[in-house]
Amino acid sequence: MRGTRMAAALLLAGTVTGLAAGPAQAQEYRYWSFWDGKGGSWAYATQGPATLRPADGAVAGFRFTVGADSAGAGKPRAAADFEAICHGTPAKDGRKRIGVVLDFGTAAEAPGGERPPRARTECARVPEDASAGEALAAVARPLRYDANALLCAIAGYPKAGCAESVSGSKGSGSSAAPAGAADRDGGSGGDGGSGDGGPSAGLLGGVAAVAALGAAAVWQARRRRG
Repeated sequence: MRGTRMAAALLLAGTVTGLAAGPAQAQEYRYWSFWDGKGGSWAYATQGPATLRPADGAVAGFRFTVGADSAGAGKPRAAADFEAICHGTPAKDGRKRIGVVLDFGTAAEAPGGERPPRARTECARVPEDASAGEALAAVARPLRYDANALLCAIAGYPKAGCAESVSGSKGSGSSAAPAGAADRDGGSGGDGGSGDGGPSAGLLGGVAAVAALGAAAVWQARRRRG
């Protein structure tokens, strides 16, 4: 019985160690992440820019970053302050105002041979049913998308490439899109993390697997004892 319990404990410890090591080895990408400035603070968006339809007074943030999911993505460095962004744009019947924060990232995050433009904010006055993506298009052209509708460039940055893997990280060279990258057709946030920088669905699933293994080990020991 004691030996069985020890074996189960070692199995659990090994599994937990493997789970903890997983995120550190995750593939990282350079990509445009999408953020919701609801309530004046940034949260990783759980919808893509094409499906999120902010109300008048909302703030949408776009940050060029390096990361694998919401936990590693850099937030826009400007405040999600609608009044500061749109104070010079009066309200108009049949239209709404969306504050747009554009953060082109740091020099370290830039693709080789490129320098990020200075961050800026814009106030988009768009139709009442417009999406965050339409608000972005109103103030930050040209936008560039790939064949899979992934958002590759805002205001022409970067000039080339799309969600490219970062050299040196696991799986470098893969053309797969990063979890949570903003796209034209609505995907963002949900696959890469909890949406607020919390644990990803994969990690939660792994924890559940650990619990199941532990329960199975205890049941097996009791069965043998009986």
